[in-house]
Amino acid sequence: MLDANLKAQLQTYLQKVTRPIEIAVWLDDSPKSAEMKALVDEIAPLSDKIAVVSRDDANERRPSFAIGTPGEAPRIRFAGLPMGHEFTSLVLALLHVGGHPLKLDDDTIAQVRDLDGDFRFETYISLSCQNCPEVVQALNVMALINPRIQQVTIDGALFQSEVEARQVMAVPTVFLNGESFTQGRTSVKELLAKLDTGATARAAKALENKPVYDMLIVGGGPAGAAAAIYAARKGIVTGVVAERFGGQVLDTMAIENFVSVTHTEGPKFATALEQHVKSYDVDVIDTQRAEALIPGKIHEVHLASGAVLKARAVVLATGARWREIGAPGEREYRNRGVAYCPHCDGPLFKGKRVAVVGGGNSGVEAAIDLAGIVKEVTLIEYGTQLRADEVLQRKLRSLPNVRVLMNAQTTEIVGDGQKVNGLTYLDRATGEGSTIALEGVFVQIGLVPNTEWIKGTVALSRHGEIEVDAKGATSVPGVFAAGDVTTVPFKQIVIAVGEGAKASLGAFEHLMLSSVEDEMVAEAAAVAA
Repeated sequence: MLDANLKAQLQTYLQKVTRPIEIAVWLDDSPKSAEMKALVDEIAPLSDKIAVVSRDDANERRPSFAIGTPGEAPRIRFAGLPMGHEFTSLVLALLHVGGHPLKLDDDTIAQVRDLDGDFRFETYISLSCQNCPEVVQALNVMALINPRIQQVTIDGALFQSEVEARQVMAVPTVFLNGESFTQGRTSVKELLAKLDTGATARAAKALENKPVYDMLIVGGGPAGAAAAIYAARKGIVTGVVAERFGGQVLDTMAIENFVSVTHTEGPKFATALEQHVKSYDVDVIDTQRAEALIPGKIHEVHLASGAVLKARAVVLATGARWREIGAPGEREYRNRGVAYCPHCDGPLFKGKRVAVVGGGNSGVEAAIDLAGIVKEVTLIEYGTQLRADEVLQRKLRSLPNVRVLMNAQTTEIVGDGQKVNGLTYLDRATGEGSTIALEGVFVQIGLVPNTEWIKGTVALSRHGEIEVDAKGATSVPGVFAAGDVTTVPFKQIVIAVGEGAKASLGAFEHLMLSSVEDEMVAEAAAVAA
């Protein structure tokens, strides 16, 4: 299961274990059970603190294993083999159960410990999902802190009968005490906000005493991170407010074109961004959504929690999100057959029929990836030709289970009330309508900027992007913008980073000029007096 290098790395990590660990396994005679036994048998000898025991409880999933302290009921379980993206979740579970400190602040730990109630979480994941590990690791940590919390991670591709019975069509999907609880990437703080009903009010109150920032960056993606770093290096009072640090990068599977970095993954890159920002004196405020910008001598950013942040200069870096088709049924069946991340949700459609809407690079890449998992892929392109790079088109044409519909307009995504069962489209050349029977639709038609909250405050293009000048300045003095949310062409990470730095420098220049102007006005007033 583990190659020599991985074993050596894991053995090094396990040297940090200070308490005994018991791995309890529930197996049957399936091939996956044999693989699981091989995995735990390889892990156990890497530390003298680890013991493996077999269990035979009738009500436990098979194959599965639990990680806990000897003599205590285990609170962390894995139903399936946590390899791929989830291998890190396995390693962290071993380390934390074995006494390695948690990377959470004291206030968050106390909030988890004080949760009142019994919480049994079941998290359905796919091993190719880059968003799933954050949810798994967050819930595992919470289970370690609070003995009334249990967490089981379930590989949806392995337990397909459960996935179908519970109509899980997107990952990560979390059930709490048997009921649907949340979907998508979620941090400890976001989970606490849903579980602790008073958390939002307390968070807003805690922000009341924040200073007037010299520069406040709204958004925590590559552009926002670069802006914060450049501002902090100038020695000014800098803050960042974001719903989730990393932004859309968190949903990116592979990054291979960021100069000097041959290959990395989105979540890993986002973590590096956050660590770099926090290495400076930057006040990072996460899990907070901006709702309004009130310009003035001192700008105000109003948050959904009710809190208000103030700053002399603001950099807007709220990024973009997946663009919707806008066809009937799309929103109704989102996460019930309509998906936007083929890497995350593709394994749930193993052996089924799916469509990919969009013929650009992302759409063709999605079709290629899905073709190795599903029974049949239909690629639907609105135009008369694909827009993807030729190398991708050649690969697509070589696949026997992919068909391409050109000059086709998706008119409706249909279902049975519970999940998707078809898609209708219009042949734009003939005007003839047709229906495709399928189980999933992956939408890959580009991005839409996150600017609804500032509409009417700063000038926007007809596409809803913030209009900026050569220094990143918007139509409002003292308000700058950067990244995918702006009119700057070519939505690339490397461009967003550069634009974030430029907007920050532009905002700093504005602060310096404003300071000089204020001094001149004060001197003139003194002379007149």
